Amino acid sequence: MTVHSAVSGLSSLVEPERMLVGSSWIPSRSGKTFPAVDPGTGEVVAQIPEADADDVDAAVRAARQAFEEERWTGLSGQQRAVVLWRVSDLLEANAEELSRLESLDVGMPVSQARAMLGEAVNLFRYYAGWADKIHGRNVEIGPGERRFQGITLKEPVGVAGLIVSWNAPLIGVSMKLAPALAAGCACVVKPSEQASLTVLAMGRVLLEAGVPEGVVNVVTGHARVGAALAAHDDVDKVSFTGSTAVGKKIVQAAAGNLKKLSLELGGKSPVIVLPDADLDQVIPGVAMGIFWNTGQICTSGTRLFVHRDVFEEVVQGVAEYGRSLKVGYGTEPGVDLGPLVSQRQLDRVTGYVESGLRDGARLISGGSRIGEKGYFFEPTVLADVDQSMRVVREEIFGPVLGAMPFTDVAEAVAAANDTEYGLAGSIWTRDIASAHTIARKLRTGRIGINVHRAGGVQMPVGGYKQSGWGRENGLEGLEEYLETKSVITLLDR
Repeated sequence: MTVHSAVSGLSSLVEPERMLVGSSWIPSRSGKTFPAVDPGTGEVVAQIPEADADDVDAAVRAARQAFEEERWTGLSGQQRAVVLWRVSDLLEANAEELSRLESLDVGMPVSQARAMLGEAVNLFRYYAGWADKIHGRNVEIGPGERRFQGITLKEPVGVAGLIVSWNAPLIGVSMKLAPALAAGCACVVKPSEQASLTVLAMGRVLLEAGVPEGVVNVVTGHARVGAALAAHDDVDKVSFTGSTAVGKKIVQAAAGNLKKLSLELGGKSPVIVLPDADLDQVIPGVAMGIFWNTGQICTSGTRLFVHRDVFEEVVQGVAEYGRSLKVGYGTEPGVDLGPLVSQRQLDRVTGYVESGLRDGARLISGGSRIGEKGYFFEPTVLADVDQSMRVVREEIFGPVLGAMPFTDVAEAVAAANDTEYGLAGSIWTRDIASAHTIARKLRTGRIGINVHRAGGVQMPVGGYKQSGWGRENGLEGLEEYLETKSVITLLDR
């Protein structure tokens, strides 16, 4: 890969104060920038272009031109697959630099960033395998004396606007770009203003891999950039990951040209522990289901329902596990948890814990900021919470677990479903028949049995209710970027 000058040693993959439009790295048209802040120190590490609607329009025009000129769709599926596989190879070749950049941008430990990078590699390889296997079907239709041959074609939806969340940008952008490119779309990517660095670096990787000019564009900035992309009449599809509140605004903005949408939104995932469960599995599994990436994962298991017979043992065990985790700067050896992403997020998490305690929750562990530098917060367990509390009903996006006892499984399932969200969940028991019965009753898009955080690129993810529309990963993720066309021919009989 071509080596470029770094910003104060930041990364050779990031262009100083530039974003990608066409094949050019350019500043925003206004020349404005905003700071990228290291969550572990609170210090500014780079300046990011502050785009506006004119920048979005330029990026969409570049994507539209690339699509109409068939720079990407004009290639065969096999040719696109070769390029996507090359992307995965370049990600792997730059794994250490990208992992450190992700750690710097988001705060997560480098070890977790490496795992995220590995999943990004898997995503591009998986969808490279689909690129030459996109096809429709054929069928004969009509009465015996007047027969028709019907075929369906699968075609790329067109220009896709991809709005990426800040909590895991490498995976987030790969979950959208890999299937969109396999389908043949041209793309405009908008990373979160809180974590733009690795998405910008991904733009350079794509160019190096041979993705043609204009097929992928990256515009950076705050919410108005995403709003302009969602409302743009020349964007055919938007894929958004973020909060439910913003997702609803995306729906309204998309109404102008009725663009297609896929939305992965908020979560308040239930974890149900039956009395026969293996607690040696339950305690670490539940703990990492909520504390991993400092709780900043949409599918985190934030609501814990435990049978009363084992309630105190599980709750105390999870609290003790949380206390054993090493919280620190992402590059420190042996660190398990990094900081929250920003001062705003730190204030948000602190406010929810204080609200829970005011409402009568029992603090088992954590509950406070760690130190004065950076945005670190203790792994926190609250017991004696109930369904009326904000800390139970609203998405916190931090390392805060609310635990509730139950005696009747049907009541636990009803309580688990008593939420506006439906993204994920898990069930812990030795009785697999009971687990599958409960899984069918939970209104969520993903269920783990004796595991909470599991899956992979082959398994679709997405939500019920206000956790979103559509799916990412698997064949379902590819279908989100395809249109189906019917072609019917009268047969000569």
